[in-house]
Amino acid sequence: MKDLKMVDLYGQYFRLKDEIDAAIQRVIDSSAFINGPAVKSFAGHLAEYTGAAHVIPCGNGTDALQAALASLDLQPGDEVLVPDFTFIATVETVALLGLTPVILDVDPDTFLIDPATIKEHISPKTRAIIPVHLFGQCVNMASLLNIAREYNLKVIEDAAQALGTWYTFPDGTKKMAGTMGDIGCTSFFPSKNLGAFGDGGAVFTADEELARRIRSYVNHGTQKKYYHERIGINSRLDSLQAAILDVKLSHLDEFIKSRQKAAAWYDEQLAGVSFLQTPVRASRSTHTFHQYTLRISGIDRQNFMDYLKNAGIPSMVYYPLPIHRQEAFSRFSFYNGYFPVAGELCQTVVSIPVHTEMDTEQLDYITTNIKKY
Repeated sequence: MKDLKMVDLYGQYFRLKDEIDAAIQRVIDSSAFINGPAVKSFAGHLAEYTGAAHVIPCGNGTDALQAALASLDLQPGDEVLVPDFTFIATVETVALLGLTPVILDVDPDTFLIDPATIKEHISPKTRAIIPVHLFGQCVNMASLLNIAREYNLKVIEDAAQALGTWYTFPDGTKKMAGTMGDIGCTSFFPSKNLGAFGDGGAVFTADEELARRIRSYVNHGTQKKYYHERIGINSRLDSLQAAILDVKLSHLDEFIKSRQKAAAWYDEQLAGVSFLQTPVRASRSTHTFHQYTLRISGIDRQNFMDYLKNAGIPSMVYYPLPIHRQEAFSRFSFYNGYFPVAGELCQTVVSIPVHTEMDTEQLDYITTNIKKY
């Protein structure tokens, strides 16, 4: 049996080696390493894949979130609603721009923002909300967007873990994660569903003016070289990464099916294990399984993870500490707030390997050992 990994980046590269090597060589031959044809090609293909009117590549997913917020002309002290159970970048970018993050607890089954809890956190200062499509499935966007329209809030989707996930609205309309709000953001960190060989990110929007502002912001605040209309940042997706991503984008649906196949195996084989809960599917959303995350009960998590490690099975905790307890955010009033679900999740979740290169032998070995615990 092949060694088990949380994500098998080399295995995926080896499968696509000829295509990727050729794409890299084309960039080297052109020497157009920044904003070259490969970047424009990838952006166009990603727009076709997602259905987004405008795709603005950038240096990473965190910069994508920052650029999205910066494009909205928010003022210091304006409030942005964010989930407590997420990677820090979602909230970090809010604070970096002098805005005030307002924490929402999450649903105990899906780990996503529950729109039913949003209204109680809206104040006269609330200007935006960032729903995070965590682990590969979408927030209830129909309800969230209705609330956003009612209170005139901007919606920035954090789709870093859910590229390729589809959401179905009550009228049957389907849209991809990142294309439903005012702005969507994604990451091409190597382990993501669509991963580069380094950092990378992109912003999606249907609004032409927002697209113009975001393009300017990630390029030193300029649209014309040496003429700067705003204070911006330097955040560009380099041509080598774009070329690699363009190759992998053509295989993304295949990658997603591989992840879903592995998840289906886990679902079936682990269904009767008393000390864990397999992932609960969010209503109206597909699941692309950036992570396959279990909830455990009645056992010691560290002991369980040590048992898996001794059997050669890697595992990870995403995330061990909720946002409201992070020292970096201690100056905000939510530091001692009551967020029971996020707090419990941080103590009970554990993710097991799910990636594009898993085979039946590996999956059987993992589930057999978990059932023996």
